[in-house]
Amino acid sequence: MDSVVYDTQGALDAQDDPNGNGRLSAASVRALATEAVHAGREDLAALGLHAAPIDLSTTYPSYDSRGEAARIDAFAADGAEPDGPPVYARLGNPTVARFETALARLEGTESAVAFASGMAALSAVLLVRNSMGLRHVVAVRPLYGCSDHLLTAGLLGSEVTWVDPAGIADALRPDTGLVMVESPANPTLAELDLRAVAHACGSVPLLADNTFATPVLQRPAEQGARLVLHSATKYLGGHGDVMAGVVACDEDFARKLRQVRFATGGVLHPLAGYLLLRGLSTLPVRVRAASSNAAELARRLAGDPRVARVHYPRIGGAMIAFEVHGDPHDVIAGVRLITPAVSLGSVDSLIQHPASISHRIVPTADRHDAGVSDRLLRLSVGLEDVDDLWSDLDGALGYSGGE
Repeated sequence: MDSVVYDTQGALDAQDDPNGNGRLSAASVRALATEAVHAGREDLAALGLHAAPIDLSTTYPSYDSRGEAARIDAFAADGAEPDGPPVYARLGNPTVARFETALARLEGTESAVAFASGMAALSAVLLVRNSMGLRHVVAVRPLYGCSDHLLTAGLLGSEVTWVDPAGIADALRPDTGLVMVESPANPTLAELDLRAVAHACGSVPLLADNTFATPVLQRPAEQGARLVLHSATKYLGGHGDVMAGVVACDEDFARKLRQVRFATGGVLHPLAGYLLLRGLSTLPVRVRAASSNAAELARRLAGDPRVARVHYPRIGGAMIAFEVHGDPHDVIAGVRLITPAVSLGSVDSLIQHPASISHRIVPTADRHDAGVSDRLLRLSVGLEDVDDLWSDLDGALGYSGGE
């Protein structure tokens, strides 16, 4: 099994801090672990605070209605964050802005825009491109099941062409507004050469779903992706108690996303923004520890005769997919320590059957063509002791009757 290499020293371009904390100079570039703890919080000491405050206001007083009108007009014109005090929570929130600042730093992008869920974030990206008459999307399977459905069903007026990575360039059209990939992919953990994919996109923006890898394992923007999508519900929050989505991108695209967020109302609640900011501070530690557990479990599963095939990314990570000889539903029913539940990325381990839940909405033939077999199980490995996790899996595999 390939070893896992963690790059915690990637360079961050100098950029404006959306919280108004000044510019980052080349000399102030910090390791990922340091940014995870401090990004979005640099002004707290000067404010006499240690923990980030939670601003729950939905509206803000202003006695200068002319000035407020001018700031709203400016936002409507270009989507730039309004200068001065907040106006209304749908335009932006100071607590959420701290999370956006921190995530942009970790992904190495100019900006980030947070939403109420990962699907709200993806929908906003599609709406931005659709508004420009660029409704065609080129996508590579597998994607998260609801992302697949959103594109296939054309719910937002998009038209999708599904291709293998080698077919991206030939599938581009004058009205192609986006190329979408996920690497490692949900649920098979298939990996793509993002740099090669970005090259094939030409001038069309590449959207890379980085939910599984997180910026701890890879930063797609450094490989040419213009847009980096996260279901922040997963590893960024990390404790199974917050739902959110975020897009890390350049400031020009961020302005358009803010306008869509304002118009459609897919805003992130401030408490969720606070929990996400707190979650980022332990992200590198959690991902490394869970990845160590996952690598060991993948090794043991690969040597088990009851397991037909194990999928584990070359870059590592805390996700495993494996196919069993026995009935996968019996494995789900047989776990006792591991929680049988949808979602992933929490401190505790979760297992689910993609063909029944996360990818049920994808047509069967398309699901199978993407490598999502009916015997595939997806395991999100948490922070429990690895021997306890293996004991639970071993018992559940025995329960399944596989040989």
